[in-house]
Amino acid sequence: MTARRWIEHWDPEDEVFWAETGEKVARRNLLFSVLSEHIGFSVWTLWSVLVLFMGPEYGLTPADKFLLTSMVTLVGAVVRVPYTFAVAVFGGRNWTIISASLLLVPTVAAFTVMEPGTSFSTFLWVGLLAGIGGGNFASSMTNINAFFPLRKKGWALGLNAGGGNIGVPVIQLVTLAIIGAGGGPRVLLGIYIPLIVVAAVLAALYMDNIASVKNDTGAAVDAAKDAHTWIMSFLYIGTFGSFIGYSFAFGQVLTNQFGRTPLQAAYLTFIGPLLGSLIRPVGGRLADRYGGARITLWNFVAMAAATAVLVAASMEKSLPLFVAVFVVLFVLSGLGNGSTYKMIPGIFQAKAHARGLEGEEAAAYGRRLSGASMGLIGAVGALGGVGINLAFRQSFLSYGSGTGAFVAFLACYGAAFVVTWAVYLRRPARQIPAKAAAAQAEPQLSYAEV
Repeated sequence: MTARRWIEHWDPEDEVFWAETGEKVARRNLLFSVLSEHIGFSVWTLWSVLVLFMGPEYGLTPADKFLLTSMVTLVGAVVRVPYTFAVAVFGGRNWTIISASLLLVPTVAAFTVMEPGTSFSTFLWVGLLAGIGGGNFASSMTNINAFFPLRKKGWALGLNAGGGNIGVPVIQLVTLAIIGAGGGPRVLLGIYIPLIVVAAVLAALYMDNIASVKNDTGAAVDAAKDAHTWIMSFLYIGTFGSFIGYSFAFGQVLTNQFGRTPLQAAYLTFIGPLLGSLIRPVGGRLADRYGGARITLWNFVAMAAATAVLVAASMEKSLPLFVAVFVVLFVLSGLGNGSTYKMIPGIFQAKAHARGLEGEEAAAYGRRLSGASMGLIGAVGALGGVGINLAFRQSFLSYGSGTGAFVAFLACYGAAFVVTWAVYLRRPARQIPAKAAAAQAEPQLSYAEV
C-alpha cells in the first residue's frame, strides 16, 4: 500500500472538481470495482450451477439441493453487513484486494471435494464458504457510493451492481460450454481460480482509497434506527431478493418440474440473469430522470402481473410460456434493483435538507447514512433469495411443483406495491407545507423524486 493510493480531498458535488479530476478517478475505480464484484457474484452463485453437474451418483435429492443453495444465499446475505463497514476500516482499494483474494478459499475448497461419494454435510459446509462472494456487492456499492455525486449515483450504482450481477449469467454460460463439451465441474473451478488472482492484482494497481471515508459506528447505529432503512430493505427483498433467488432456483425448477436435463436447463438459465443484469443500469438511469419511487411502484405492478402468468403456466405445465415469462420477471427484477438503490441516497439527502442542511454539509450527511444503510439493505434484500429457495423447496415437497411458491411471491409483490405507494408516493405526504413539516421532530418529506 502506497501513500499515493489514499485520496485526501474528495468532493464530487463540486462541479469544477468533478470535471477536472473527480470523474476520471471515479470511473477508473468503478471499472475495477465492477470486475471484482462480477467475479464475487460468480463465486456466490457457483453452487447454483454445480448442482447441475450432480447427478444420481451424488445421492442428493431435489430438497437437498434447494437447501444447499438456500444456505449459500443466506451466508452471502449475512456477510454483506461487515463487508459494508470494512470499506471504512481498510479503505475501498485495500478491501477490494482482500475480498477478491478471499474468493480463492471457496473455489479451491469446491475443487477439492467435488466428486461422487462426498457427503452432503461436506458439500453444505464447502458451499457455505461460497457465500462470501455475496459480500463483495455490499463493499463495492458502499465504496462507489462515496466516489460519485448524487446526480450521478443512479447510473453509477446501477452500472456497478449490473456489472456485478452479470457474474451470474456468465458462470452459467461457462457451465453450458463445459457441459456441452463433456467437461466436469473441476474444469469450471479451474477457470475461475486464475481470474480471482487477476482481479485482486488489478485492484491493487488501479484503485484508490478515500481518506475521508472513516470508520463511523455511529452511522451504522443511526441507519439501523431509521425506519427508511427497513422500509427500503423490504422493497429490496422484492427486487434483488427475486433476482438472486430466481438465479439460484431457475435451473432446479426446470429439471424438477419440467424434466429438463442439466444441459437443456443450462441452455435456458443464463438468459434471465443476463437480461436482468444488463437492464439494472437502465433502472438507475430511469430513476435519475423520473424518480426512483415512481419507477419502483410500477415495476412491482409488472412483477405481480408476470408472476400471475407464471402461476398459470406452472399449472398448465407450459414450458415455453413459463420460460418466456420467467425471463420477463428477471428483467423486471433487474430494473427494480436499479430504481430501489437510487432511492437510498435520495431519501437521506432529502432528510438532510429537511433538517436545514445545505451544500457539502447536506451531501456529507446523505453519504454517511446512505453508505451505512446500504449494507443493511443489501443484506436483508439478499435474504429474499433465501426465502425464495426455501419456498420452492417446500412447494416441491408439498405439491411436487413450484406453483405454491409463485402464489406466495405474488402476494409479496402486492405488499411491496402498497408500501411503496403509502410511504413514498401517497398524495397527503407530498402536500404538507414545508414550514409545517420542518416543525415536526421527524418531518414528512416529499420522496416522489428520490
